[in-house]
Amino acid sequence: MKFTFDEIVKATEAQVLECKNPSGTFNLSTDSRKIETYDIYLPLKGEKFDGHNFIQNALEKGARGYFTSDKKLVFSDASFVLYVKDTLEAYLKLALYYKKIVNPITIAITGSSGKTTTKEMTASVVQQKFKMHKSILNHNNEIGLCQTMLSMPKDTEVLIVEMGMRGLGEIELLSKYSEPDIAIIANTGTAHIGRLGSVENIAKAKCEITKHLHKEGLLLAHDTELIRKTNEYKGQTIYLGLNSKDLETIKLYTNSSEFVYKKQKYKLNTEGEHNIQNALFAINAGLKLGISSEKIAKGLEEYKPIEKRWEIHKINGFNIIDDSYNSNPESLKAAVSTFLSTQKPPKALVLGDMKELGKNEILYHEEIGKFLEKYTDFKLITVGSLAKAIVNGLSSEKRNDAISFDTNKDTAKYILENLPAGTTILFKASHSMNFEEIIKELDKK
Repeated sequence: MKFTFDEIVKATEAQVLECKNPSGTFNLSTDSRKIETYDIYLPLKGEKFDGHNFIQNALEKGARGYFTSDKKLVFSDASFVLYVKDTLEAYLKLALYYKKIVNPITIAITGSSGKTTTKEMTASVVQQKFKMHKSILNHNNEIGLCQTMLSMPKDTEVLIVEMGMRGLGEIELLSKYSEPDIAIIANTGTAHIGRLGSVENIAKAKCEITKHLHKEGLLLAHDTELIRKTNEYKGQTIYLGLNSKDLETIKLYTNSSEFVYKKQKYKLNTEGEHNIQNALFAINAGLKLGISSEKIAKGLEEYKPIEKRWEIHKINGFNIIDDSYNSNPESLKAAVSTFLSTQKPPKALVLGDMKELGKNEILYHEEIGKFLEKYTDFKLITVGSLAKAIVNGLSSEKRNDAISFDTNKDTAKYILENLPAGTTILFKASHSMNFEEIIKELDKK
């Protein structure tokens, strides 16, 4: 999106420090390495970098002007220099300014787990009737929100944004600068408990999404006592869960599932009750937008899991299910339950460390072992120092049959040398465990 000089100053409330030639229209760039002629450079600050150090580089590459939060940084070769106290806030203000020009219905989605899947399902439903624009991948922080909104085509009718967080106050900030019409809280669990300290704080952080939700909007929230107790939104609210009186006839298959909701039959080309839960949010968002239940069903059936989220491969005689994009106790239990309930033997679990669980991280891993006690006919392989605690939660009989590794390479070697051809293997771990390395090793052979 290109802006005039006057639009930029108005939207960001910037103070003009230098103005030689403001004519024309300009794109905004936050990356000095990708500057094009006539761009405006907006330097952002991170934990390990400060974009202000690259202002001169941006000008050398053709930037017409730039923002700064330091009034001393005025370079003579710039056509204009704009001062703001906080460059990230300026970025957010400009993104909201553009959103108001396009004026799409805005759907905001958060949750401890399931938010990206819910976003993709909702997008698949919405595009059956509307011109839709969405957050790509998991671009769910302040910068990702700005990139999503500023890349929105002018004919966008529905905007779908994903919201993540690192601490209290961050989702409220994202809500403030996106002004949603529909908000979805997919679920709250123990993901990020290491940062927030308690599930109560996690629920509080997720409910911040309603702080700037339109008064006549809609909140769709996971039906839990904690969310009900924490939610302060006074507008229309629908709590959704697998215990819904409108949900019936659930059928789970290998790689698919079917269910009836409000008398309409739906099919998902992915498995697990947790994905039916995610689909309920997409259905109700679609109904709020006036999409027919038949078109909603078509959109859900067209949904395809994204990379590393129940991604299915056949590699070197093994049936691989890669769900290693992220992991926390709730998503791991859901994935394991689905896998062990639907897959035929021989089958194996390759489970890695779950990160950011705080001081009780060992306990959370041991609880996974206890959860596995009710299942039979599988091989358990753990990878990483934390995941070893999963084995500690097993009974002695199952513990003796489990095996743990410290490295991905050793794990791959064991699989190749010990698991029979035709084994179906679920890979589940936090993203930083880099489980793609194991799959690549299997593929090499």
